[in-house]
Amino acid sequence: MLVNTREMLDKAREKGYAIGAFNMSNMEILQAIVQAAEIENAPVIVQASQAALKYAGVDYIEAMGKLAAQKVSVPVALHLDHGTDFNLIMLCIRHGFTSVMIDGSKYQFEENIAITKKVVEIAHAVDVSVEAELGKIGGTEDHITVSEKEALYTEPEEAVQFAKETGVDSLAISIGTAHGPYKGEPKLDFDRLAEIRSILDIPIVLHGASGVPDESIRKAVEKGVCKINIDTEIRQSFTKAVREILADNPAEYDPRKIVGAAKEAMVETVRGKMRLFGCSGRA
Repeated sequence: MLVNTREMLDKAREKGYAIGAFNMSNMEILQAIVQAAEIENAPVIVQASQAALKYAGVDYIEAMGKLAAQKVSVPVALHLDHGTDFNLIMLCIRHGFTSVMIDGSKYQFEENIAITKKVVEIAHAVDVSVEAELGKIGGTEDHITVSEKEALYTEPEEAVQFAKETGVDSLAISIGTAHGPYKGEPKLDFDRLAEIRSILDIPIVLHGASGVPDESIRKAVEKGVCKINIDTEIRQSFTKAVREILADNPAEYDPRKIVGAAKEAMVETVRGKMRLFGCSGRA
């Protein structure tokens, strides 16, 4: 089933768990994500970044995403992650993406509101859900880099105003996570998260969750996060498995044997995250 994220995130918020949103850029990653979702009987958000769309092509991502959703019995959303290009967001909507993210975090507050509102008006007219971002999450996500100095935590009152003026369906907030591998253990501002959750009446999204300790993830879910993005750890599982099989079998040249092992490793990574987020058995 290919669905938008609105109903699944509202349900997660009501029941106190989080939906896993996993990035893909090729067939094997996508297969691993939906296979894990089927095994865990979990709703899942499959997402592609702008860089992934450039790499694989929007036509391929669309076709693979729709086919994957047809092959499983659990709800699947096809989501654009970190959309900064308005024209690309519109292209994804035309190509059947059921959810899009407009990332206007690089703009001033009022300009972020204006561009987000414009995307919401168009997307909602065709039943596509919209995620936005307020605050600046550090690290690198494909083509987007935010330095530690530029990272900016989300202000609770601004989050409420932003949601009210834009009509956005979910909001990614900045509380101390970062994109990419961490150099040390991330320290999350749970008090800020709790305050935002107490006054914000839409689902809260946590980006940069790869490498965050399990206990911190559980605490974030308990305090109201209901969508969690994972990308780096999937890539790490993929490359670790490829390195191991080539180290053990240096003469191997069959991509199916090399990438097949990597796919199995990614399935286990995604399954573990689903259990951690509490979405297993919630399809």
